[in-house]
Amino acid sequence: MTEVIKTIYERRSIRKYLDKQVDKQTIITLLKTAMAAPTAVNCQPWEFIVVDEADKLSKIKQECKYARYNAPVGIVVCGNMKLALKGADHELWIQDCSAAIENMLIAATSLGLGTVWIGIYPVQNRIRMLKKVLNIPDFVTPLGIVYIGYSAEKKEPRTRYNDKRVYWQEYEPKRKHRSKDKPQIGHY
Repeated sequence: MTEVIKTIYERRSIRKYLDKQVDKQTIITLLKTAMAAPTAVNCQPWEFIVVDEADKLSKIKQECKYARYNAPVGIVVCGNMKLALKGADHELWIQDCSAAIENMLIAATSLGLGTVWIGIYPVQNRIRMLKKVLNIPDFVTPLGIVYIGYSAEKKEPRTRYNDKRVYWQEYEPKRKHRSKDKPQIGHY
């Protein structure tokens, strides 16, 4: 198994962090990995708000019940609609920013950091809250928050491979699946 695949399996959502700061150079490295993500027509519609001041993080945690973890850093990944594609391809900013988030999650894991992705978009009250707390203009939409820190919990590497979710050559609509009703959650 390659180191990259091993790191992907090791990436887990971490919700408990040590009381230890993440240095600025490491944060910049993670931002560089985010901006190395693929993007439709190379439009790069992403923008990032790094939040590492305790008061600002506390305000986010107070306002968003799905963001109440003790991570020392939160990176809010946003799509700038002035940079996003126009017309039928407009919504591709979501994929572009999601790819940037995934790059950050994997890179952080490779650096010995824990992360959790807090979903913001498309839930309007979460979007409004972050826009207010972080002074985000109307033409910028927060997609998610990546909390980053040194993990205070250990989770085993894993994959959730399920061959019942894989089709070869074409979809088989008559295949039986048991659906799972999942509660609405704000993190991945």
